[in-house]
Amino acid sequence: MDGSIFKGLGVAMVTPFKADGSVDFEGLKNLTSHLVDAHTEYLVVMGTTGESATLTKEEKLEVLETVKSVAKGKSKIVWGCGGNNTAVVAKEIAGVEKLGVDGILSVSPAYNKPTQEGIYMHYATLAKATSLPIILYNVPGRTASNMLAETTLKLAIDFSNIVAIKEASGNLEQIGDIIKAKPDHFEVISGDDGLSLPILAMGGIGVISVVGNAFPTEFREMIHATINSDLELARERHYQLHNMMQLLFKEGNPGGIKEALRLKGICENYVRLPLVPVSKSLSDKIRENILSEAL
Repeated sequence: MDGSIFKGLGVAMVTPFKADGSVDFEGLKNLTSHLVDAHTEYLVVMGTTGESATLTKEEKLEVLETVKSVAKGKSKIVWGCGGNNTAVVAKEIAGVEKLGVDGILSVSPAYNKPTQEGIYMHYATLAKATSLPIILYNVPGRTASNMLAETTLKLAIDFSNIVAIKEASGNLEQIGDIIKAKPDHFEVISGDDGLSLPILAMGGIGVISVVGNAFPTEFREMIHATINSDLELARERHYQLHNMMQLLFKEGNPGGIKEALRLKGICENYVRLPLVPVSKSLSDKIRENILSEAL
């Protein structure tokens, strides 16, 4: 398998909700159309940004079927599937192939704080449970443990269906170590919107973006300009989105990006507890930035 199938812009989709807390499937259809029309390369369903921890199994499957029905194969679909009980995650992943998705994004186990050997054995178990391509996900800010470059590279070498990593450590030296020594079938994907340009310049192939939910056209232009070595356009788009990228994470994710989506008329900004919507003052700043940057 070749990780380059995930080249370009991937979007970690939000899950729109109604005021009563139920899934807003019309809003989800609007969002999917918005992303597909912008030629988003792939859609990540049930990632952290999708508030997957608060959805039932039945809701997750209905969300996936809704996205598939709108995307109609125009954008690839990646299914988020992770957790800190390896046996449970492996069982879930074993059943994913029948869902008709193009790959799996699986976050490193949170809370348990496993050793590097534990992280390796966790992913080795998952890789043996499916023939689908797997994207590793390293996000120490959420998991409380960092997957070192050595562990990532060992997994990439040992398992042909482990094809990429979404790297959100924020450690460019570590990311560079992976890119320099990776096998040919394995790729690095930025997991930080604000670091996408330098990661791509170092040899990454794209991003799994939060900001791309609301601004896929601008973000995709930045990604492809960097890939094509048009750094003038890449910098222009990066700085067009620079302030927005900071604002949208100021009070946590996905509250910020859902507010941007609300302001753009795509879906409402409702989240499930323990998350809460962004403050009025932050909403005003997001609105001002949308207007000032013509986003």
